[in-house]
Amino acid sequence: MIGKIKSLLGLGPKVNYAELVKQGAIIVDVRSKGEYAGGHISKSLNIPVDALANNLNQLKDKNKVIITCCASGMRSGMAKSMLKSKGYSSVHNGGSWSSLKNKI
Repeated sequence: MIGKIKSLLGLGPKVNYAELVKQGAIIVDVRSKGEYAGGHISKSLNIPVDALANNLNQLKDKNKVIITCCASGMRSGMAKSMLKSKGYSSVHNGGSWSSLKNKI
């Protein structure tokens, strides 16, 4: 139970996002199109969280590493949970896109 709460809050084991990206991870920015246009991580994929379920065809390989990000980490956490429930095996909540950008 405590492990689940820590995981939801991003307090689990440290993730080396730079290494995941180097190995081919996909970054999915789940902010709105307007937010994304205001700044984003190069080569990230923009699928707003409210449209994610209808755009899973853009994420064909369920075994590919996916890193979600948004403005604060809330929507990306929701996106991570949704992707995991749809059978995606390796999904990480990268938190805010600007913080993630500094980590990669």
